[in-house]
Amino acid sequence: MRVQIDRWLFAGGGLLVMLAILLLWYLVTGWWGLVSRVFLPSPIAVFASLKIGVADGALLAPMLGTMRRMLLGWALASLMGVGIGALIGVSPAARAWLQPTLEFIRPLPASAVMPVAIALFGLSPQMVLAVVAFGAVWPVLLATIHGFAAVEPRLGEVATILGLSRRAFIVKVGLPNALPDIFSGMRLSLTIALIVSVVGEMLASQRGLGMAVLLAARAFQSADLFAGVALLGIIGYFSNAALQLIERRVLAWRRA
Repeated sequence: MRVQIDRWLFAGGGLLVMLAILLLWYLVTGWWGLVSRVFLPSPIAVFASLKIGVADGALLAPMLGTMRRMLLGWALASLMGVGIGALIGVSPAARAWLQPTLEFIRPLPASAVMPVAIALFGLSPQMVLAVVAFGAVWPVLLATIHGFAAVEPRLGEVATILGLSRRAFIVKVGLPNALPDIFSGMRLSLTIALIVSVVGEMLASQRGLGMAVLLAARAFQSADLFAGVALLGIIGYFSNAALQLIERRVLAWRRA
């Protein structure tokens, strides 16, 4: 009961902070007029623009395009990260062969890889997807490697005694023990996928919220600009909350 009360208190505190920020924003732009609405619209104008944009489809279609790129890139990055991470985690030979190359590539930012992707794929949706997958794969990959490295060594000895193959060890022992780390990496990867999707849309002129925000900024439509940014925040918040819910369901056995 005490834990439930603490949860409600924390949630209420977070809501109060958000309301305080909105109130300060309204006072600065609407009541006191300290900042021109050309550059910083009031929250009421942003909400109205967001409501109209979603209702008439001006923001809905770009939002769906951004979410599609984000989720596809994130899913591809998660599959590659878990697969390669599990291989490196259980195979010393794979670790020796692959890890030096991965350590060389890992520090490269996605923005630096984007010109290479443009040269290979052109200004196409495939280019954006490839860059999103590249930028989002590293948190999952590193988390998977760490999760497999943290497996109790005696479990490996038991698996050897039972005659488990490497694949059976990964599925029955390695993955269940590494899942908490993998989910942490996937949550961070989902945020990176959203960021890189927006940047890729801006640079490659692909339809999405990134392009909508860029066009609104160029036209000095500040309400539409902030509405697009707010929508990106909403996507990030609810996608992370959904993944947290899935994590709780999948890892319910840890709390049993």
